[in-house]
Amino acid sequence: MPARARYDKELKGVFDSLALMCRHIEATIEKCIKALVERDFALAREIFEEDKAVDRMEREIEEKCLHILVMEHPVAGDFREVSAALKMITDLERISDQARDIAEITMQFGEEEYIKQVVHIPQMAVIVIQMVKDSVQAYISRDLALARALDKTDDKADALFNLVIDEIISLIEKNPKNAEQAIRFMMIAKYLERIGDHAVNIGEWVEYSITGEHPQNE
Repeated sequence: MPARARYDKELKGVFDSLALMCRHIEATIEKCIKALVERDFALAREIFEEDKAVDRMEREIEEKCLHILVMEHPVAGDFREVSAALKMITDLERISDQARDIAEITMQFGEEEYIKQVVHIPQMAVIVIQMVKDSVQAYISRDLALARALDKTDDKADALFNLVIDEIISLIEKNPKNAEQAIRFMMIAKYLERIGDHAVNIGEWVEYSITGEHPQNE
């Protein structure tokens, strides 16, 4: 098989694995938020095994990328594509860790009645899940516009995060006994906000893979 055809085949293997990892992470975020809203602690416990599966996927993709770098000696744009994938899987793995952290906090609520309706947090989750999906799709499709659009989408997640914080501060001011639960909700919102940030990071590595310039270095 010609070197170029072999490289393209191996890179497609990386793309396919990234897409699978992304779908798994999307489902994990959805599951941890469902566990929170429905107070389903058995579902929350499943997230811990899901996170282990993501860790395995990260290692497999890393091995594929390193194999390409060592065996195929990619140059210029090809090298950037592979090195960007290595950076992206780190962000994806951290996203999975944050979903696991949300599941862990959910279990800490026990049987306590919630001090507030869980409204803005699921809305944040919808946005950041789409961001994760778009960030990986931008890489696979080499879609620079989609990668750069992640910043604006992240603004929507940040706006909801600020709403959650304002609401939580108000609840504590009204009744200091709300503080313990309020802090848990704040932490969950913060983890979702971080997931959005990781998706933006992935978008920046997509831009680097396409243009050779990383936005933070411009």
